[in-house]
Amino acid sequence: MANKSKWVMPKQHGAWAMLIIPFWLGAYAGGLSWIHAPLFVAWVALYLATYPLLMAVKTKRNDPYVPAAARYGAIAAPALAVSLWQQPALFYFGLAMMPFFLVNTYYSKKKNERAFWNDAAAIAAFCIGGLAAFYAGRGELTVEAFELAAFSFLFFIGSTFYVKTMIREKKNERYKWLSWGYHALLIVGLIAIGESFAVLAYAPSVIRAVYLYGKSLPIMKLGMLEIANAAYFFIAMIVLYS
Repeated sequence: MANKSKWVMPKQHGAWAMLIIPFWLGAYAGGLSWIHAPLFVAWVALYLATYPLLMAVKTKRNDPYVPAAARYGAIAAPALAVSLWQQPALFYFGLAMMPFFLVNTYYSKKKNERAFWNDAAAIAAFCIGGLAAFYAGRGELTVEAFELAAFSFLFFIGSTFYVKTMIREKKNERYKWLSWGYHALLIVGLIAIGESFAVLAYAPSVIRAVYLYGKSLPIMKLGMLEIANAAYFFIAMIVLYS
């Protein structure tokens, strides 16, 4: 039996939605292609590699984290090589993510991964992944690509505020008003710029941010509701860009 310590897995389950949704929204809008298969394998493996690297920074221990990162990197390498062979410009998307990874490294070193700006940096990197998926299919970036990335970013920032009000900051009035204010401004802003249909994609997020605040929900139930909300957002965006 393989030693489970060899495969260090991320504990932030909500990050999987951030990893998957922007990527496949970008892939769908940009035009699905065979290249998205190796690119997604590389994308997932690289994400899995970053977690043990950040843990190594946080704990100041190489074992088992650096070997685990190397194993994930070995999986990512051939898939990434195929993707870059087909679309060499994907390299620049990786460069664009680096500043955000450095922010994550900083907060890991400070042992403050729950900081809002650390979450925002990670979300920005995931959304760049969506731009890369769009480019892989279309061969160029359009206004549509940046709109989708922005919509995804706004959705997951809202989720970050909401989850904080339900768990670690549930007794913090400041976070309650940040969450409610953010969601209210999001809806007003979308209407103001003429994106009325997009409001429907965020409607459940607004309702749950207000209605569920202050209610004591088990972590598992909270997670399942967030998965359902993320799935709804994904479908709504697919419909919007069909």
